Amino acid sequence: MRYSDGQADGPSGTDTDHGKDGHEGRNESQDGGRHQGTDGGGYLLANRQTEAGERFDAFAALFDPTTFRHLEGLGVGPGWRCWEVGAGGTSVVSWLAERVGPTGTVVATDIDTSLIAGAARPPVEVRVHDVGAEEPPGEGFDLVHARLVLVHVPDRERALRSMIKALRPGGRLLLEDADPALQPLLCPDEHGPAEELANRLRHGFRRLLADRGADLSYGRRLSRLLREAGLHQVEADAYFPVTSPACTALESATVRQIRARLVAAGLATDEDIDQHLANVASGTMDLTTAPMISAWGTKP
Repeated sequence: MRYSDGQADGPSGTDTDHGKDGHEGRNESQDGGRHQGTDGGGYLLANRQTEAGERFDAFAALFDPTTFRHLEGLGVGPGWRCWEVGAGGTSVVSWLAERVGPTGTVVATDIDTSLIAGAARPPVEVRVHDVGAEEPPGEGFDLVHARLVLVHVPDRERALRSMIKALRPGGRLLLEDADPALQPLLCPDEHGPAEELANRLRHGFRRLLADRGADLSYGRRLSRLLREAGLHQVEADAYFPVTSPACTALESATVRQIRARLVAAGLATDEDIDQHLANVASGTMDLTTAPMISAWGTKP
């Protein structure tokens, strides 16, 4: 479940669903805000909505190359035991399953497993699980990975402790989350009315996420949090898509998914959203996502 804001904001995201996409994100991050909202309105970007599959496909296109590069660098290989937190879609789960082979295990968890249930065959185990509220689904993992998840989890500290607890000594933790506050715009080059409208709607989306407890500046803190948690050999980098067909597809699916929320909150009108979707479909704007920050370290 990637809890991302549809542009990796997290999804459940990147302003992230929830590609993993967190709160098991998610997300989004990069996902999409799928935890119970503080306004009682429920998940902002639920896996069972029609657009969820489109969003996870876009997350995979945008972020899988970065994620796979990091997983390769961590040495994932035959026999490894891996926990994919807030799995959301199946692209990372499938990649891990191929790498660990028949002697390994991939435990894929999410609060809503509807989109990953089909991957439940050896070496993959699929479990319903809330990383911010439950004990880990086992211990002794060689790898724990979460993408666009934690930014949306209300009890992020507990979730982080749980993931570290699940690692064996020498195990590796890879966290990837969006930082929408670092780059809050959908169109940094705001040179016309279409871009101005896009940025106004993105601001509304970020407000909905914040109202549901998402931490929109969480990504930048990942490396510090890993060090403070006692991990060794901590490193981090960031990926910032500026424009691509996947950015366009992600924006269209996200806005359609949250349309009613934006209108109900008085953040946009139906006319605004119709115009924005037409502008997006025209292919004439550069649509970005929030930066996705990846941080990794080793349990002593």
